[in-house]
Amino acid sequence: MISKSTIDKIFSTIRVEEIIGEYVQLKRAGSNFKGLSPFHDEKTASFVVSPSKQIWKDFSSGKGGTAISFLMEIEQFTYPEALKHAAKKYGIEVEEDIREYSEEEKQSQTDRELLYKIHEVANNFYQEQMRETEEGQIIGFAYFKERELRDDIIKKFQLGYSPEQRDAFTEYALEKGYNKEILEKSGLSIFPEYAEKGVDRFRERVMFPILSFSGRVLGFGARILKNNVKAAKYLNSPETEIYHKSKVLYGLSQSKQAISKENLCLLTEGYMDVIALHQVGIENVVASSGTALTNDQIKLIKRLTENVTILFDGDAAGIKASFRSIDLLLAEGMNIRILLFPDGDDPDSFSRKHPKDFVENFIKTEAQDFVEFKADILLEEAGNDLTKQIAAIKSIVESLSYYSELKKDFYFTRISKRFGISEKSLFNEMALLKQKKVLKEESELNRKLHIPTKLEKVADVIAINPLLILEEKLVELMLKYGDQILEKERDLEETEDENSEENKTEKYQITVIEEIINHLEEDNYEIQIALNQKIVDDIKSGLQNKEIRNGDFFLTLMDEEVTSKVANSLMTVHELSNWEQHNIYFKREDELVQNIVQDVIFRHKREFVLTLINETRKKLENPDSDFSQEDLKKIMLLTQLKNQIDKELNRIV
Repeated sequence: MISKSTIDKIFSTIRVEEIIGEYVQLKRAGSNFKGLSPFHDEKTASFVVSPSKQIWKDFSSGKGGTAISFLMEIEQFTYPEALKHAAKKYGIEVEEDIREYSEEEKQSQTDRELLYKIHEVANNFYQEQMRETEEGQIIGFAYFKERELRDDIIKKFQLGYSPEQRDAFTEYALEKGYNKEILEKSGLSIFPEYAEKGVDRFRERVMFPILSFSGRVLGFGARILKNNVKAAKYLNSPETEIYHKSKVLYGLSQSKQAISKENLCLLTEGYMDVIALHQVGIENVVASSGTALTNDQIKLIKRLTENVTILFDGDAAGIKASFRSIDLLLAEGMNIRILLFPDGDDPDSFSRKHPKDFVENFIKTEAQDFVEFKADILLEEAGNDLTKQIAAIKSIVESLSYYSELKKDFYFTRISKRFGISEKSLFNEMALLKQKKVLKEESELNRKLHIPTKLEKVADVIAINPLLILEEKLVELMLKYGDQILEKERDLEETEDENSEENKTEKYQITVIEEIINHLEEDNYEIQIALNQKIVDDIKSGLQNKEIRNGDFFLTLMDEEVTSKVANSLMTVHELSNWEQHNIYFKREDELVQNIVQDVIFRHKREFVLTLINETRKKLENPDSDFSQEDLKKIMLLTQLKNQIDKELNRIV
């Protein structure tokens, strides 16, 4: 278990905007930062990060919390894993309480956690094999040196080698205490039915670890070096609980900061393309690892930039096959350019021939806008074939349908001249395409929706309970302003001189938390919502120890539900607006706490009294109940109390 002192140090050191900034492209908005949600598709930014409060809130999905809860959400870390990741980033030494783990704690390690651990073990094994064994040096290390890779680049991408021995890693992992089941689930080992022992999936191959956004090993790509073997040149890890090929991009962990800084992502196809560009100093590059680009991969890029330059090696068939993937990028509002390397070159070979400045300038000057590039390719292929020309125009118009109106007008003028057709014809084709899309979407919607063949009775609308809303507001006030001091007055006991006006009242100070807790206990009010009860219990425990526990206290707890609620309380939807830039100012809630606390307490008290009145009246309406004169008297007294509260509320207003 991580020690409390280490946890406190982590929370006091980390910066939420720095951690989230590695995953989301953030832009300054007043005192906050804003960006597109990494959890939900959206066009308008509704993801807010508050440096002053050290919290984040995603208004599109409703999620929120601290930097640690963000890491847990986006990386599927456990709480300790998220803490260790943050500690590593900020160079904080993690101290753990020295004690034996219980059997229950040992069993709580999920397969997912074990999969991450076994991949880390495998990654270290492959690197050690390459650097510390004769076979690894002669075969694996020599291959990377032949590709002119420096030692620092080999280390940066954690390249390794899997030996020829059939079960080298499998035996190593079993000796380390990992069982057959987890080795099979990881895909690192195969246990054939006919064999007594397991065998390694990757044998006599150089190894390329595939990392998550944060740098955890998810799987491997492996290249065989022998040409006379009937086996796939490249072999990838199979799909597992932690590795999904369509959801990762090779090199993203090493390239994310450069992509964000340059506001541009270079997209290649192979592992070596990424590594070679890094070696010359061009680091804003990732690879799709030979697969057609997917929506999940596009979202990873869009967190960091909306500008993508795709690097092709000149293979016309491969370029045409990627057009559909590029349309997916356009649909996400990305700006796409295409770069075609000279014949016989790919990013790997080209970057090894030329210095960084030359490669950078070549990419900058030779990259074409996608629509123009697509028109060049399709026009050359169509030649004088009218059918192919029409198909080419339709394909170009389909890509243009994702562009803004201004861009469409610009390209329609150019394409009209180039193909010798009227702009009106292009606009008509665009309108027809839109109509087909709408009809297709409607058809899909109708298929998914259950539309009844006859009118069905609509369910009664569920009434909103004001008492619960006010309970939520009381808890919110304690979390937001719990330690704030309220100036109050109270009546003194009557003096012997009844005519004296002095000392009839006295002023005193009380915290928001104490005021609200006093109100709840005075009325013997039972908290209705379980999460609120948990928070109130912790607040009361703090008071017993002379400690005021507001939102900051709860943000450090190992409870996602609580930290999310605190984030909701501390950050409101008004954070999305930046009124100050328009010189529009309002009185802030924190300037009116005194009145707000008093108002909410009275309103909560009033709703609680009404609830008691209604419950007592139900006894009167029920002929089988034992309604008594005492109940009638109770209704009268409660009604008088309600009237008094109404007067107080009017006075506050």
